Parts: sequence; C-alpha cells; structure tokens
Amino acid sequence: MDAVFELCVRILVRLADLTGLTYKEINEWIFVILWPILTLGLIVLAIFQRRRIQILEATFKEE
Repeated sequence: MDAVFELCVRILVRLADLTGLTYKEINEWIFVILWPILTLGLIVLAIFQRRRIQILEATFKEE
C-alpha cells in the first residue's frame, strides 16, 4: 500500500513540476475541482443511458 501512495505522490510532484503549480495546488485541482466534475458528469451520463435503455425496452415490448 505504501508503494501505491509513493507512486501517487511522485505523479503529483511531477505534475506540479510540469505545470508550474505546487503539490498542494495540483492536489486541490484534482480532488476539489476535477474529481467532483467527473463524478457529476458520470452520474448524469448514467441517468441519460438508463432513460435511453428504458425507451428502447418499451419500444421492443410494443413490437
């Protein structure tokens, strides 16, 4: 488990170096901004897909 944590820290430090941001700023961008946006987007996508499936199932039942 420590190896995974160390790898994640190295990735964040590398991203910080590449972008000119600090480790803390990269961490905030990922976990405060990007992660919630991605999560909400996937929830919305799942809702739309469920509706499309329900419509398709209703269409095939009618035939």
